[in-house]
Amino acid sequence: MKKKIRLGILFGGRSGEHEVSLLSAASILKAIDRRKYEVVPIGITKDGQWLTGGEAQHLLSGEAAPTAPQLVSPDEDDPGFASVAAVLRSGEPISIPPSAPAPARLHLNAAADLALAEKTSALGLDLIFPVLHGTFGEDGTIQGLLEVAGIAYVGSGVLGSAAGMDKDVMKRLFRSAGLPQTPWVTLLRSEWKSDPLRCRKLIEKSLAYPLFVKPANLGSSVGISKVHDRKELATAMDLASQYDRKLVIEQGVGGPGAKPRELEVAVLGNDEPEASVIGEIVPNREFYDYDSKYADSAEPSIPIIPAKLSASEQKQIRTLAVAAFKACDAAGLARVDFLMEPPQRGRKPAIFLNEINTMPGFTSISMYPKLWQASGLGYRQLIDRLIQLAQQRQAEKLNTSFQKM
Repeated sequence: MKKKIRLGILFGGRSGEHEVSLLSAASILKAIDRRKYEVVPIGITKDGQWLTGGEAQHLLSGEAAPTAPQLVSPDEDDPGFASVAAVLRSGEPISIPPSAPAPARLHLNAAADLALAEKTSALGLDLIFPVLHGTFGEDGTIQGLLEVAGIAYVGSGVLGSAAGMDKDVMKRLFRSAGLPQTPWVTLLRSEWKSDPLRCRKLIEKSLAYPLFVKPANLGSSVGISKVHDRKELATAMDLASQYDRKLVIEQGVGGPGAKPRELEVAVLGNDEPEASVIGEIVPNREFYDYDSKYADSAEPSIPIIPAKLSASEQKQIRTLAVAAFKACDAAGLARVDFLMEPPQRGRKPAIFLNEINTMPGFTSISMYPKLWQASGLGYRQLIDRLIQLAQQRQAEKLNTSFQKM
């Protein structure tokens, strides 16, 4: 009998997309083929504690965890604590004697954990699916830890994850690849705080209203505002400043009063990625913000799969999606988003690349899996394919020497 793959499902995290991650992980755990995989849930709380076993299940279900311990560096011999490396090595619930002061919370002691990871050739898990969205999960940080630990994982590597997360760096890579984008300006929070008048003049000199103000490093439209005129700019900049030190200000597509079409493509693969059919989101608000994506509403946003586009438009968008994936050195999976001008008399509407998301929402009803479902690849089969791609990428690394020959 073929040995099951020991798969860690890593979820939660410290980002503003913590709850989205729980939903994605729950969907994967429900759908995954248990005949092929021995599944180990691993949770990360909002304050960075790592959990396995029953504690991870509590986190996944949204239940309140027992009293949290103080955030101190754990003693190696303290039975109440375990290192991250120990979790990856065993992936099992940790038993605690009754005298232990706290439940099994896993504190990241970077020096000890990384040293242990380097000494351990096999940490118990064959592969990890890091279903972490946003900061500290989708930005290359967790990918770096897994690289040092030598564990195969689903999705982009350190560079691809970091580039896909940082909207400023992403846009620079897209520009270098000659991909069409709307104009933008990048400013630091410190620049805005110290001289907002100068920043406003720079923005208005470079861009035309309406604008979109975004934190450079965040997802799920958290902290994003649409700015119709000068009166709304300061509020939007202050909001985005709460979430990142770097702010991206983009010119809206289509001009005042315009509502561009919001199109999405799912990309799958490593060195030879493929694009899915194209989907369209008709938001229930002025644009597809966080509430449009996740809040209950009497009039929810409407996904249209496949989007109604001409054959040439479909070809152009799918080609651009693959090019964007390669420009960021992405791997495994990504959703690539586009904006299309409203129809205009006498000319074809322009299509602009908006962004890439290297770990998109992964519930069974999220756009990424739905786009592949419409392309002929079901949810369970998609999970299998992503695991295969992670294994292929890990095997490819064996061709690389990290020491002088």
